[in-house]
Amino acid sequence: MKPFIKSDDNNLSTPLYIQLYRHIKEEILKGNLSVGEKLPSLRQMAADSEVSITTSAQAYEQLLTEGYVVSKPQSGYYVAEIPTTAVTEKNKIMGNPEMDDYTFDGEKLLLDPETFDFLKWKKCSSRVLNEYADLLLFESDVQGEAVLRFEICKYLYSSRGVSASPDQVVIGAGSQQLTAHLSRILSLMGIDLICTEDPGYTPIQNAFRDRGFGIAKIPVTDAGIMIEKLPVNIPTAVYVSPANQFPTGSVMPIGARYRLLEWARQNGSIILEDDYDSELRYYGKPVPALQGLDDNDSVVYLGSFSSTLFPAIKISYMILPPMMAGLFSSIKDDYTQTCSKSEQLTLALFMEDGYYYTNIRKLRSLYAQKIEMCINAFEKYGKDLVECTNTRSGINFTLEIKKDASAEELSLMGKELGINIQPFDQRRMIFYFNQIPLEQIDEVIKKMVAKWRQPTTESV
Repeated sequence: MKPFIKSDDNNLSTPLYIQLYRHIKEEILKGNLSVGEKLPSLRQMAADSEVSITTSAQAYEQLLTEGYVVSKPQSGYYVAEIPTTAVTEKNKIMGNPEMDDYTFDGEKLLLDPETFDFLKWKKCSSRVLNEYADLLLFESDVQGEAVLRFEICKYLYSSRGVSASPDQVVIGAGSQQLTAHLSRILSLMGIDLICTEDPGYTPIQNAFRDRGFGIAKIPVTDAGIMIEKLPVNIPTAVYVSPANQFPTGSVMPIGARYRLLEWARQNGSIILEDDYDSELRYYGKPVPALQGLDDNDSVVYLGSFSSTLFPAIKISYMILPPMMAGLFSSIKDDYTQTCSKSEQLTLALFMEDGYYYTNIRKLRSLYAQKIEMCINAFEKYGKDLVECTNTRSGINFTLEIKKDASAEELSLMGKELGINIQPFDQRRMIFYFNQIPLEQIDEVIKKMVAKWRQPTTESV
């Protein structure tokens, strides 16, 4: 076995026994120590490696635990038999990884640091660690932290006209966890059919279909989902986004809202209201939520903080009618909370201190400027190629392709320039303008349209 070289300047922080363990492990994997070969005694290894006997014993114990060596009483340690497939290039001992050695999804996309004040978030996070650290020694409430549920109720009542108590709020780490809860609650209610908007948000359709629900796609008009096409005399759940339908941008008028509520009342059905980016409306005041008009407890209100804070904060919530909240209470012990407790508490302080409201006002102003610049740039450079639609709210809008071109191909070209643009179908793309810095919008869109016009792309 090659001699063991003790710690150098590059691994001073690594304990000696770990360094010795790694050295012996590498010798075994490289085949320099053969199966059944006896290792030096603890005393001999300590002397050869210029370490203590305790260090040798710790290294051997780790090798024994992981199965690289076996111990024979009154005899010593021997190299264990390891499948030859294990002795590959994959098993080369690598140095300690550094953060800079890795690439991350989306790191090539344009980013705008003006969209969120992380210093205020850090301030609230520090308060959690300094003042409420004891709360982090316990698991999070399955329903979500009570203080955050209270702040959500307070905010939604003032901003969206949503009326609810904290007991009706369920917090989850994104829509997947909430969909799982909803699926079980709806099943307990005898509902096995979900109606969705067409066109609409595909992931929610897939989520319910994967859980055994039947899916009925209902056409959408300028007034939202076609209520007359919803099933009657069958308990159903209908998923709608009345404040900003995706991807058309249609807003359900007040008359249609009341007709939808009446449909739910007459048919013993449930409305799933996705209010995903209603706060980010740039023309006029935000449209009041459907839930605030409901006097029959038939609306489940769904919301998320991803658009109004930052995408990595996977905190979503739903507000259940009292009866459904009771059903969740009866089953919640079967689940655990997957949403970070420290982030929930940080967000509660962020809202309590008024930072969330300030951030919303800032985003409305900033995004209104961005969307106007985007519309002007597409009009200036590409009005013969695409048309901007659904431009009144949110963090994205739709590009309708005018010429014979592939949405997927055009989207890929945009991504090469660091633009977050996603194909929706053959003729439409979803353009995320929110993370493009304001001062770069005109030039970025100019370059993207020029790329679309390149003769190497036959379809443009």
